[in-house]
Amino acid sequence: MSARRSLVWLGLTPEPEQELPAAVAALRSPAALRSPAAGRPPSALVAAERHRVERLVLRGTQRGWLRYLREVTDLVVRAAGSRTTDPKAALLAGEVVLDHHRMLIGLPGAGYDRTALQRHELERALARLRERPEPALVGPSEPWSAI
Repeated sequence: MSARRSLVWLGLTPEPEQELPAAVAALRSPAALRSPAAGRPPSALVAAERHRVERLVLRGTQRGWLRYLREVTDLVVRAAGSRTTDPKAALLAGEVVLDHHRMLIGLPGAGYDRTALQRHELERALARLRERPEPALVGPSEPWSAI
């Protein structure tokens, strides 16, 4: 192997770079900081997460990228165990990371084997998140006079 770093990991899929910043920012931000409209995280947190991902992709290594995805896995697992976390961001982040980790099987090296535990954790967390009942929506058509 040459002294140059391997870049083969960058060719997997663009979804993590596109989808993870907003989802991870939502998982990292306390509910009190989220926008009342749609529960979005502050744009500054999304921008910071996007910058972190960009830096990892442009200047990082596969090992550093997998460490970041380990952090995302931990956030998803934590969200699956919490009843107060909106599951949408966790579902999106978990599905993106799980898909990424499954594709590692086609790359040289030990990335696929090193992420086996994360794949298992993500599968369990996603199942728990999907089992959650939808929150009850109260809209203008509710018969408020009955309350």
